Amino acid sequence: MKHGKKYEAAVKGIDLAKEYTVEEAVSLVKGMKLANFDESVDIAMRLGVDPRKADQIVRGTVSLPHGIGKTVRVLVLTKAGPKQEEARAAGADHVGFEDYIEQIKGGFTDVDVIVATPDVMGEVGKLGRILGPRGLMPNPKSGTVTMDVAKAVQEVKAGKIEFRVDRYGILHTNLGKSSFDADKLVENITAFMTTVMRMKPSAAKGAYVKSIHLSSTMGPSVKIDRTITNTLH
Repeated sequence: MKHGKKYEAAVKGIDLAKEYTVEEAVSLVKGMKLANFDESVDIAMRLGVDPRKADQIVRGTVSLPHGIGKTVRVLVLTKAGPKQEEARAAGADHVGFEDYIEQIKGGFTDVDVIVATPDVMGEVGKLGRILGPRGLMPNPKSGTVTMDVAKAVQEVKAGKIEFRVDRYGILHTNLGKSSFDADKLVENITAFMTTVMRMKPSAAKGAYVKSIHLSSTMGPSVKIDRTITNTLH
């Protein structure tokens, strides 16, 4: 694959054989500035798990101290009444039930997170083919199926993200923007890695963390010293 001159220049500034500290990796990624927009900062952790086995799936949520630098659009699906008022008061962008069920059937998915109350999941579950592939299906494990819709909306707006290991055993997620102060990115990354370490499946054998890479949207990845995770609890 051919890359542009800026990318090639950025690669020359990285020792591909070295595993950097989180602080060093953040400094390198922030210093690249390959695009004329505020690039996202992404992490990829390759884990020593077999996602084909239910007892080795790593999935959860983490509240990032500084969010991801993006306005999160939230839809709350709940029947008319107090819960709709709670959702609106908490800052939900869209609130409703029957009308949004029909809109989703028609292709509406212009939101980042969907929160639903348990009593409507019978209908919401029928939208699995639409919401599932887009990562929008509400789930009790991620806190998006709940009667406390106000808390769920506030947490998501404040920087709570969901993650799940893919079929290759890799966790990949956005942890902020290149414009973030370095210390804020370090704190977000540390919070994420700490949560992942706490979720190590008891069935996983051998090394739990195989590799960690940090990158910007357009830039090359920087390898992080995976032994750092041994100090996180």
